[in-house]
Amino acid sequence: MKTRQALITAVIIAVILMVVLISTREYYIAIALGVEALLAFRRELWSLARYRRLPPLDERFQENIKKAARNSFVVMVVGTVFLVLAYAINVDYIVDYEPFRVLTWLLILGGLVYLISYVFYDRAEPKLRPAELKRFWTFLHVVGIAFGSGITSIFLHNVISRTGVEEPVFFVIGVLLAPIAIAVGLVGSLVIFGKGLTRRQLPEDD
Repeated sequence: MKTRQALITAVIIAVILMVVLISTREYYIAIALGVEALLAFRRELWSLARYRRLPPLDERFQENIKKAARNSFVVMVVGTVFLVLAYAINVDYIVDYEPFRVLTWLLILGGLVYLISYVFYDRAEPKLRPAELKRFWTFLHVVGIAFGSGITSIFLHNVISRTGVEEPVFFVIGVLLAPIAIAVGLVGSLVIFGKGLTRRQLPEDD
């Protein structure tokens, strides 16, 4: 009963916020908030609409929800810090867009991270060997380090360039090396992720 009440309360709050945003003509934020709510509560809303009851909330499900919410929160915080810094030093290809439109994509990204994380913890992780899980997190760490290095290099390049000094090192890191490392990390992690999704069960060790 408490879970149902909490879900209904969250949906009502999201609807109220969307109405307020639409009334103030902040359509992008309203759409992003709606998408975020659908991604976050898709399982519960589908079960209520089809079976008139909430899905089972066992301990494993709750743990997966916590992990997915944690990942989404981290991405949102990192994205927010990045945007604040971008607007603070007036990065051209960021400030060219309206802040609310940028925030819209950040909200949608947070929802997608939540959804993908939950699917991974619920369906892929239980079917992966320990060695595969280790490689998966290694690839994700490569993505994180490369992303952080790329963003830092771009900021440093912009700051130094504004002083009139030609700076090629940070430019190469931010525009060439970091994207390549991110691509390698994403491809590697997605391959392992897909392997876990397509397996029917965890294979026995030979």
